[in-house]
Amino acid sequence: MSIFEVIQDRRSIRTYTNQEVPTGVVEEILEAARLAPSGSNTQPWRFIVVRSDEARARIVQACHNQQWMNQAPVHIVCIADVQAQYSEVRELSIDEHSTEPEVKRVIRCTAIAIEHLVLQAQAIGLSTCWVAWFTQSEIRPVLAIPEDKYVVAVITVGYSENRPAPRPRKTMNEIVRYESWDGIPEES
Repeated sequence: MSIFEVIQDRRSIRTYTNQEVPTGVVEEILEAARLAPSGSNTQPWRFIVVRSDEARARIVQACHNQQWMNQAPVHIVCIADVQAQYSEVRELSIDEHSTEPEVKRVIRCTAIAIEHLVLQAQAIGLSTCWVAWFTQSEIRPVLAIPEDKYVVAVITVGYSENRPAPRPRKTMNEIVRYESWDGIPEES
């Protein structure tokens, strides 16, 4: 399957079978994330693999009690480490309102790694959903994540119980400009 076919086929899945995901398979998708590019090769991403029922239930609570998440046998909590941007350790407390430009940089880089992870999962027959409906103050205590780390997403991972139809997408003319914001779309 080509990368374009993987991208076309990927869906956000919210219903999973009870089939376990082998450790080696989880490591394979994490390896894809590890290989992602990052600004100045800082590699600011960190991941916590969560399998226990108790910890997953606490994550669900922090994610506005989205009960469907409990069906996924694995949660991967994806964290941006702001300290990766600094040559010396700094005292930081970051959240959704932080203004430090380094926070934005590490979130962007971590998002690239997360997308590598979800696409690799799709390529090998797993299903995922990117969950980001939480606040830092709710999610960090669940897994003892320090205040200088930023949780970007919780990725639910498992085997899909069903196959949703593709969601509508905007046309290229709606999303692409040429040479400037006022640039007229090119004729096909």
